[in-house]
Amino acid sequence: MIDFFIKVKQQEAQNLPFVIYKKPNKDKLVGYFQKNDHLFFAESLEETGFVFAPFENNQMLLLPKEQTVKVESKMSVVKLKTAENAEIPKNNTGKAAFKALVQKALDSIAASEMRKVVVSRKEVVSVPDFELVSVFTKLLQSYPTAFCYCWYHPKIGMWIGATPEHLLFAKKKRFYTMALAGTQKFENTTEVVWNSKEKDEQQFVTDFIIENLSEITTEIAVSSPYTLQAGNLVHIKTDIEGIVNANSNLKQVVSVLHPTPAVCGLPKAIAQKFLLENESYSREYYTGFLGELNKRGIKNEKVQSDLYVNLRCMKIEKDIQLGTTKAHLYMGCGITKDSDPQKEWKESVNKSMTMKKILF
Repeated sequence: MIDFFIKVKQQEAQNLPFVIYKKPNKDKLVGYFQKNDHLFFAESLEETGFVFAPFENNQMLLLPKEQTVKVESKMSVVKLKTAENAEIPKNNTGKAAFKALVQKALDSIAASEMRKVVVSRKEVVSVPDFELVSVFTKLLQSYPTAFCYCWYHPKIGMWIGATPEHLLFAKKKRFYTMALAGTQKFENTTEVVWNSKEKDEQQFVTDFIIENLSEITTEIAVSSPYTLQAGNLVHIKTDIEGIVNANSNLKQVVSVLHPTPAVCGLPKAIAQKFLLENESYSREYYTGFLGELNKRGIKNEKVQSDLYVNLRCMKIEKDIQLGTTKAHLYMGCGITKDSDPQKEWKESVNKSMTMKKILF
């Protein structure tokens, strides 16, 4: 693990692209280290490598397998030096604007066909003494059930996250995805009572996925909803799996799923239009997707892709001249007709702690 992070530091010092990650409930670290600083793109999703895609447009970034060196390491427990009772900064600067955005979403839901929209906000915090390996190690230890990653390209920037949401796992023609919605603070139990607003939000997501995948699948199976813990939060989750038609492909499945109703809304086109017109910032890669693309399995099995929704993430911005580091944190809330602006603000604050507890 020490050698693994030495390689990370060398790559960072040389300003060369890389991604390091750990899958949920696994103890293996994987790194892809690009040999040059060229910017590659995934056009068809038939490429092999690691894909990093934005929320809004089709410019999917790629670390191609043939241009990278792969390094793996078993994760070991490292005792981290953390400040006693470190104070996590609280910031209410964007409270009024966010509550106004939620109210605008409620008004739009009441006056249109839109049933759900996921509004979001960004908070920028200054991070003293940012050190990548320490932050990433803390991320790994804090969120063992999430997909934990750090992605870097000198022409794009650095992103770090611990996402609980699978976009898609595909192997041959079989795929697995999920519907994830509803949020509560974890209170030491997954025996959670969900209210009608949260249950409706989850059902919207499930129905959308099943309906839209039906045209490109031969069969589909759906689990009952259950509670999933993701760090200091819990969500309602439904597992969905099926088989893709012989004449369909991975890009078609991804285009159906992304952006999911869990990060955009329903109907998708109406919700996305509302967000692009009313959110006062660019999401960039927040609520995009990332992961392994067409990786060949053990014993040369058929290729498989393993993609995750980029939630619970932050963009790291360094100013070399000033010697300062800022973290851009992103939080979203699903709005339905029963939403309350004050409660949604509190939910966004709870979500901000996911990354803040890693930084402070």
